[in-house]
Amino acid sequence: MPAYLALLRGINVSRNQRIAMADLRSLLTGLGHDDVSTYLQSGNALFSSRAKSPDTLATQIEDAIRKELGLTVRVLVREAADLHRVLDANPLADVATDPSKLLVTFLSVPPDAAALETIDPATYVPEVMAVGEREIHVWYPDGVRKAKLNPPFFEKRHPGAAATARNWNTLTKLASMLG
Repeated sequence: MPAYLALLRGINVSRNQRIAMADLRSLLTGLGHDDVSTYLQSGNALFSSRAKSPDTLATQIEDAIRKELGLTVRVLVREAADLHRVLDANPLADVATDPSKLLVTFLSVPPDAAALETIDPATYVPEVMAVGEREIHVWYPDGVRKAKLNPPFFEKRHPGAAATARNWNTLTKLASMLG
């Protein structure tokens, strides 16, 4: 069975969007997924499933969270091979010297080239970004706390889309857990 990674957007950062990882594991198991595990408290779930469409899985998980936990949470699902592709194709490997400050912002839609072309990179220095297939790599040499090129920045340029970011350390751990 294919292995998947579910990335939940914006949970456990405020009192309103709290999901215990035990509840998330139970929810995914209840949906019929196997080999369910979670990593950290920030909404990273790994599982295997007979389903073939990451987008269908994301919708299924979002609906279950709404029905069972009473929360509206956007979910992005990636196949294990897709996560490995993102890691292998790191376009910022030459500039990113601290993996905790290199983040990948995953988008629920492919990046809109026209919307991103309007961004003047000089405006966001020292932050650096590189656009991928359904993700944007961003190097934050001064840290992410006051970053301008954050997930909401990219969501504004992709109306209706969801964006959630994970740092390089987390992604490499998730990839090793997926195998």
